[in-house]
Amino acid sequence: MNVLLIHQAFASPRDPGGTRHFELGRHLVQRGHGFTIVASDVSYLTGEQTGGAARRGLFSEENFDGVRVLRTYIFRSLHKSFFWRIISFLSFMLTSIWTALHAGKIDVVMGTTPPIFQAVSAWLVAALRRKPFLLEVRDLWPEFAIDMGILKNPALIWLSRKLENFLYSRATHLLVNSPAYRDYLLKKGIPAERISFISNGVDPDMFDPSATGKNIRDEWKLDGQFVVTYAGALGIANDIPTVLRAAERLRDEPRIRFLLVGDGKERKNLEEQTRKMSLPNVTFAGSRPKNEMNDILAASDACLAILQNIPMFRTTYPNKVFDYMAAARPTVLAIDGVIRDVVERANGGIFVQPGDDAALAAAVKTLSNDRSRAREMGAAARDFVTKNFNRHDQAAQFVALAEKLGQINHEDHEAHKVGTKNFF
Repeated sequence: MNVLLIHQAFASPRDPGGTRHFELGRHLVQRGHGFTIVASDVSYLTGEQTGGAARRGLFSEENFDGVRVLRTYIFRSLHKSFFWRIISFLSFMLTSIWTALHAGKIDVVMGTTPPIFQAVSAWLVAALRRKPFLLEVRDLWPEFAIDMGILKNPALIWLSRKLENFLYSRATHLLVNSPAYRDYLLKKGIPAERISFISNGVDPDMFDPSATGKNIRDEWKLDGQFVVTYAGALGIANDIPTVLRAAERLRDEPRIRFLLVGDGKERKNLEEQTRKMSLPNVTFAGSRPKNEMNDILAASDACLAILQNIPMFRTTYPNKVFDYMAAARPTVLAIDGVIRDVVERANGGIFVQPGDDAALAAAVKTLSNDRSRAREMGAAARDFVTKNFNRHDQAAQFVALAEKLGQINHEDHEAHKVGTKNFF
């Protein structure tokens, strides 16, 4: 069986970003199946060219532990403006369709959202190739964009929701990575039997809880300091200005340092804001590949997960939190909702209200003053995530789902309306 995934922001182990799809695909390959990913040739985090293979026509081909990656062209405008970001998404939608149609034998087509345009590509490829269409919902688009105030125009909101519902209705099956997303789909009237929940999680073997990260501490001159690391995107949603305000409150605590590892549309603005505030305790480390995250988190004493204080963000299971837990580091969590329940059940960190820089600064100071407590929280977090959010278990669930979909015959496929039914 061969599964095709269309995913603009796919990250290999040598790229910055979450590697959930690589890890799931690798397990599929280990079971004797094929896994092909059509991805962008531009990093979603940095906006820079990615992929090491020479282009053959519209795409280049790479291989990571048997996972085949076809990197196709997109217009390089991700970080210019909202308008040009949409142009970038649309360019990938078009080139990914062409590349997917030249990807060889395929039995299941998988789309993932957001961005939602790539899910349209996956639906169309599934329809043209008359194959089952698996749609993975990683974030609730357009609801996140509406809640954040990015999407305001009533006509665009209406069209976005029509597109969202269109894709949900055409999917053979829907896959979600948060229990709140499953509830959201059920409220939309989608039958429970068409929804599978395979949580975000982590491969604990990727992290050594006893490592010290000495090379990272030496690189950034962190010796003797209590290092609080944020690892992830630097975008509007991530509310890094609250982190900077917390750092300002702690400027007279020379032993505390905030290490911001990542990139994104807001990085330049955030660096400029840091300069204007003259913050001596904030370091921007840039983006780092996933295979360096063990050392980066090992160099950390605590880790930070933060999002804007909007209702829809209470539904999300951020990848970074599971990485922090697997690395046996306590999480300072400025995100309410389902992920708060995970951290508190694990006794793996401290929750603070999103947007509250005073509470964030106080939590960091508490952990820095009681390092033994911080280590105990980290150990408890790793134990909990290994037992309950282990990528090996999740990968087995994904393989079973893919095998089930691969057995769907043409009649079953058409019964789920993957065809080109009128949008409206």
